[in-house]
Amino acid sequence: MINCIIIDDTPLAIEKLEGFVKQTPALNLIASFNNGLEAISFVREQWVDLVFLDMQMEQFTGIQFLEALQYKPKIIIVSAYSQYAVQGFDYNVSDYLLKPYSFERFLKAVDKALADMPQKVRKDYMFVKTEYRMERIDFKDILYIEGMGAYLQFVTTQSKTMSLLSFAQVGELLPPENFVRTHKSFIVAMNKINNIERNVIKIADKMIPIGKSYQEEFYKRLG
Repeated sequence: MINCIIIDDTPLAIEKLEGFVKQTPALNLIASFNNGLEAISFVREQWVDLVFLDMQMEQFTGIQFLEALQYKPKIIIVSAYSQYAVQGFDYNVSDYLLKPYSFERFLKAVDKALADMPQKVRKDYMFVKTEYRMERIDFKDILYIEGMGAYLQFVTTQSKTMSLLSFAQVGELLPPENFVRTHKSFIVAMNKINNIERNVIKIADKMIPIGKSYQEEFYKRLG
């Protein structure tokens, strides 16, 4: 699944894109935003593969968003103004959807973006850098990952490991079908959850909150 977000300051435009994304099995919509500032904060904490980006927004334009990115997800510009096409391609965007557009044209843009993406080879483990060495962590052993200032703590069935990784970097490595972000400071293993009560998860002897902005996605993933 390709994790994507929508950024547009027009509610009807967001609603249309959300409908098209839901009809596209390869895409997993993880968030929608009506301004670029909130979206930048989000992509700094969570890995995003593809962004549907409006260019002309009152708060934080599409160009400002592109210039503020720390890593480069694939971008599909969605705009009512054709003059942004050339400017957008200066930023190596995948495609340009001129409003109004059809579902067929939307699919063509998505196919083009997916073709540009490197195929991820999924392993069942990852290596994280600690102070003195590279530590192997098997995905099946992870209970949860907790943010602690500039560090992440990987808590497994056998050990606790601290590493200078960001949540965005970890999100690129973890299998998305097994792990979910529940809070700005936590990622949990879905199959290690013991119980959930009043938006608090229990894993082993740890109580982990489900943040308000993460509840909808978490319970959708939970089924």
